[in-house]
Amino acid sequence: MNKSAFVDSDVILDLLAKRAPFFSDAARLFTATENGALQLHTSPLVFANVHYILRKSLGGVQARNVLMKLRKLVAVLNISEHDIDCALASDFNDFEDAIQYYCSINSGISTLLTRNVKDYASASSIIVCTPAEFLASYA
Repeated sequence: MNKSAFVDSDVILDLLAKRAPFFSDAARLFTATENGALQLHTSPLVFANVHYILRKSLGGVQARNVLMKLRKLVAVLNISEHDIDCALASDFNDFEDAIQYYCSINSGISTLLTRNVKDYASASSIIVCTPAEFLASYA
Protein backbone atom coordinates (compact mmCIF):
# COMPACT_ATOMS: atom_id res chain seq x y z
CA MET A 1 0.00 0.00 0.00
CA ASN A 2 2.70 2.53 1.05
CA LYS A 3 0.48 5.60 0.75
CA SER A 4 -0.64 8.64 2.72
CA ALA A 5 -4.20 9.63 3.54
CA PHE A 6 -6.09 12.08 5.71
CA VAL A 7 -8.48 10.34 8.10
CA ASP A 8 -11.66 12.06 9.28
CA SER A 9 -13.33 11.88 12.70
CA ASP A 10 -15.94 9.32 11.73
CA VAL A 11 -13.33 6.75 10.69
CA ILE A 12 -11.33 7.25 13.88
CA LEU A 13 -14.50 6.89 15.95
CA ASP A 14 -15.35 3.70 14.05
CA LEU A 15 -12.07 2.28 15.31
CA LEU A 16 -12.02 3.62 18.84
CA ALA A 17 -15.70 3.01 19.59
CA LYS A 18 -15.73 -0.29 17.64
CA ARG A 19 -18.76 0.88 15.70
CA ALA A 20 -20.32 -1.89 13.66
CA PRO A 21 -20.29 -2.52 10.78
CA PHE A 22 -17.47 -0.06 10.09
CA PHE A 23 -14.96 -1.18 12.71
CA SER A 24 -13.40 -3.86 10.49
CA ASP A 25 -12.38 -1.44 7.71
CA ALA A 26 -11.08 1.11 10.21
CA ALA A 27 -9.07 -1.59 11.98
CA ARG A 28 -7.54 -2.68 8.66
CA LEU A 29 -6.47 0.92 7.95
CA PHE A 30 -4.81 1.32 11.31
CA THR A 31 -3.18 -2.10 11.05
CA ALA A 32 -1.66 -1.03 7.73
CA THR A 33 -0.39 2.08 9.52
CA GLU A 34 1.14 0.02 12.32
CA ASN A 35 2.83 -2.16 9.69
CA GLY A 36 4.29 0.87 7.92
CA ALA A 37 2.32 0.37 4.70
CA LEU A 38 0.19 3.48 5.20
CA GLN A 39 0.73 6.89 6.79
CA LEU A 40 -2.41 8.42 8.21
CA HIS A 41 -2.76 12.14 8.85
CA THR A 42 -5.45 14.13 10.60
CA SER A 43 -6.01 17.60 12.00
CA PRO A 44 -6.19 19.08 15.48
CA LEU A 45 -9.93 19.55 14.89
CA VAL A 46 -10.36 15.80 14.56
CA PHE A 47 -8.58 15.21 17.87
CA ALA A 48 -10.83 17.79 19.54
CA ASN A 49 -14.00 16.30 18.05
CA VAL A 50 -13.07 12.74 18.93
CA HIS A 51 -12.15 13.73 22.48
CA TYR A 52 -15.47 15.53 22.90
CA ILE A 53 -17.39 12.43 21.83
CA LEU A 54 -15.27 9.86 23.69
CA ARG A 55 -15.25 11.71 26.99
CA LYS A 56 -19.02 11.33 27.16
CA SER A 57 -18.75 7.55 27.06
CA LEU A 58 -15.31 6.94 28.57
CA GLY A 59 -14.72 9.93 30.81
CA GLY A 60 -12.06 12.58 30.31
CA VAL A 61 -9.02 10.66 31.57
CA GLN A 62 -9.74 7.50 29.58
CA ALA A 63 -10.56 9.53 26.46
CA ARG A 64 -7.15 11.22 26.67
CA ASN A 65 -5.42 7.87 27.20
CA VAL A 66 -7.07 6.48 24.08
CA LEU A 67 -6.07 9.59 22.10
CA MET A 68 -2.47 9.30 23.30
CA LYS A 69 -2.34 5.82 21.75
CA LEU A 70 -3.97 7.11 18.58
CA ARG A 71 -1.46 9.93 18.36
CA LYS A 72 1.33 7.36 18.00
CA LEU A 73 -0.32 6.15 14.80
CA VAL A 74 -1.33 9.37 13.05
CA ALA A 75 0.49 12.53 12.10
CA VAL A 76 -1.27 15.75 13.04
CA LEU A 77 -1.23 18.37 10.30
CA ASN A 78 -1.19 22.09 10.97
CA ILE A 79 -4.20 24.15 10.01
CA SER A 80 -3.01 27.38 8.46
CA GLU A 81 -4.56 30.77 7.88
CA HIS A 82 -4.59 29.86 4.20
CA ASP A 83 -6.64 26.73 4.96
CA ILE A 84 -9.17 28.85 6.86
CA ASP A 85 -9.31 31.44 4.07
CA CYS A 86 -9.89 28.72 1.48
CA ALA A 87 -12.59 27.11 3.64
CA LEU A 88 -14.32 30.46 4.14
CA ALA A 89 -14.35 31.11 0.40
CA SER A 90 -15.50 27.59 -0.50
CA ASP A 91 -18.98 26.35 -1.30
CA PHE A 92 -18.86 23.50 1.25
CA ASN A 93 -22.03 23.25 3.31
CA ASP A 94 -20.07 22.15 6.38
CA PHE A 95 -17.30 24.57 7.39
CA GLU A 96 -15.43 21.91 9.35
CA ASP A 97 -15.34 19.61 6.32
CA ALA A 98 -13.99 22.49 4.26
CA ILE A 99 -11.19 23.01 6.77
CA GLN A 100 -10.30 19.30 6.67
CA TYR A 101 -10.34 19.34 2.87
CA TYR A 102 -8.07 22.36 2.50
CA CYS A 103 -5.78 21.21 5.31
CA SER A 104 -5.31 17.96 3.36
CA ILE A 105 -4.72 19.60 -0.01
CA ASN A 106 -2.38 22.27 1.29
CA SER A 107 -0.36 19.60 3.14
CA GLY A 108 0.11 17.56 -0.03
CA ILE A 109 -2.26 14.74 0.94
CA SER A 110 -4.13 13.40 -2.09
CA THR A 111 -6.67 11.12 -0.39
CA LEU A 112 -9.24 11.89 2.30
CA LEU A 113 -10.91 8.98 4.08
CA THR A 114 -14.41 9.49 5.45
CA ARG A 115 -17.70 7.65 5.62
CA ASN A 116 -19.49 10.88 4.71
CA VAL A 117 -18.32 11.15 1.10
CA LYS A 118 -21.42 13.18 0.17
CA ASP A 119 -20.25 15.92 2.55
CA TYR A 120 -17.29 16.45 0.22
CA ALA A 121 -19.32 16.82 -2.99
CA SER A 122 -17.47 20.10 -3.65
CA ALA A 123 -14.12 18.32 -3.52
CA SER A 124 -12.36 18.35 -6.85
CA SER A 125 -8.64 18.40 -6.05
CA ILE A 126 -8.43 15.30 -3.90
CA ILE A 127 -9.72 11.73 -3.84
CA VAL A 128 -12.47 11.38 -1.23
CA CYS A 129 -13.50 7.83 -0.42
CA THR A 130 -14.60 5.50 2.31
CA PRO A 131 -12.12 3.23 4.07
CA ALA A 132 -13.74 0.25 2.30
CA GLU A 133 -13.23 1.86 -1.12
CA PHE A 134 -9.66 2.81 -0.28
CA LEU A 135 -8.79 -0.68 0.95
CA ALA A 136 -10.43 -2.31 -2.06
CA SER A 137 -8.31 -0.22 -4.41
CA TYR A 138 -5.16 -1.65 -2.81
CA ALA A 139 -6.31 -5.24 -2.35
